[in-house]
Parts: sequence; structure tokens; C-alpha cells
Amino acid sequence: MDSPHIGSPRILVLGVQPGTPPFRIVEIDGQVAGAARDVTDVLEAAAAFGITVHDLDDPDVVRWVGGDKFTWTRR
Repeated sequence: MDSPHIGSPRILVLGVQPGTPPFRIVEIDGQVAGAARDVTDVLEAAAAFGITVHDLDDPDVVRWVGGDKFTWTRR
């Protein structure tokens, strides 16, 4: 890895927001990268920032807020 470990994951996926369809905001390196409607959108946002995600369950890579990678609707 080129960058030193900074103590928090570079990718933050926030809780589900109401919409048609519902979505989650993705932040990368503290910047809003866009809205994700599924896991593919999260991976595409990461790729746009030069990040290859090998394991969506790795807390050092991705932090899921308000649910996990399977949570795409409000409860």
C-alpha cells in the first residue's frame, strides 16, 4: 500500500436516505463521492478515486454506517 495507515478507512458509506430508489451517500477521503444505490456504485466510486476494494467487509477499507453492504432500504 502506498499510503500510510491513517487510523480510519478511506471509504465511508452513510445510512440509507429516502428516495426512489433509496440511496446511501459515499464519502472517500472525507469528500462526498456520490450516491450509491448498490454495492456496485460503492466500488465504482472507490475506483474513481483510485481505490481497488478487495473485501467490502474489511473495516480498515470501508466503514458502513447504519447497516452493512446488504442494507439498501430504510428499516
